[in-house]
Amino acid sequence: MSGFSNQAKILRGAFVEFGISVPPLFVVFQFNPLTINRVRTATVNKPATAEGTKRVQCGDFVQQVLTSKGKSLIKFREGQITVNPETLTFDIRLDATDKLNSGDGIAEQFGIAPQLSTLELMMLPKSQGILGGALSSLLGAPKSFAFFDEAKNPPVTLFVWGRKKVMPVNITNMTIKEEEFSTDLNPIRATVSVNLEVIEGPNAPFLYTKTLKEVMSLLNLANVADIANTMVPR
Repeated sequence: MSGFSNQAKILRGAFVEFGISVPPLFVVFQFNPLTINRVRTATVNKPATAEGTKRVQCGDFVQQVLTSKGKSLIKFREGQITVNPETLTFDIRLDATDKLNSGDGIAEQFGIAPQLSTLELMMLPKSQGILGGALSSLLGAPKSFAFFDEAKNPPVTLFVWGRKKVMPVNITNMTIKEEEFSTDLNPIRATVSVNLEVIEGPNAPFLYTKTLKEVMSLLNLANVADIANTMVPR
């Protein structure tokens, strides 16, 4: 902390359950991840060669490309590329030290167990929850009250990273490393490594994020003059 009252506040990332269910699941990151690894892969399906077909020599192929229509290279690749969903990996750090020093009652009794428990429940179907089922029955909520297939799937989670990225994700892997414990053996510090797969398609959160990404790409046109430097040296 710098002590200046006019210092800009840093937004925090978060996991927020998409839809309405009981109990609601959300975890605001205590510390933003220092790094986020984003991976986009594409599967290239090479065209099948019929058995016994004469192979085209490299020189002949180049000659065909040079002498044929301009679209031939695009057609040559047509149907070969399958773009896979984006994946993200990062670490979430949790630490109850500050709350313990300030006398927080929940931290004194349970450490960071409430946050860890919420993260773990994001990977389990809500239909397996005991408290959620009991509360829903008391409130008279129908089984279809939540926006997920409670018979098979965990709830859909939104990874919120600032105002420009609200991404629906599946948490495909979660590794919890508990690093320090209280006298009652409640975890006080932990690092949670998560692997996410973005749920792409015609859903509102993904389309929102994709639209903003396209807007950011348009701003890159301000650097269009740099293209000339790749062809004509200064």
